[in-house]
Amino acid sequence: MPGLYLAAILISAAGVAALDARWRLAAFAAPVRTLIAVAVGTAFFLAWDLVGIATGVFVKGDSPLYVGVDLAPELPLEEPVFLAFLCYLALVAYGGAQRLRRPVAAGGGTGAEKGTT
Repeated sequence: MPGLYLAAILISAAGVAALDARWRLAAFAAPVRTLIAVAVGTAFFLAWDLVGIATGVFVKGDSPLYVGVDLAPELPLEEPVFLAFLCYLALVAYGGAQRLRRPVAAGGGTGAEKGTT
């Protein structure tokens, strides 16, 4: 089924964004900083991929799950979308880890029990 891989990435990104929105872990806490970090990370990994493609280390492979659009030889449309998702996921996971490491306030609890942040 063409497009299933891209759909899975986008659905996963929506789930991560929902967590981010609820707990304000990355984009919902600092949108400009998050956008810059995702853009820089995506560009870095995309350059990494292009070097790997040029040296013959990375190949696309055949899958009926791809949309079928190639941005360059051996570079499917899904790759930069996945890389952006990976960077965003890392930022949200880091924000979540930071949130868990915060000391508990003297009043008891982190606010998560009461539905607040």
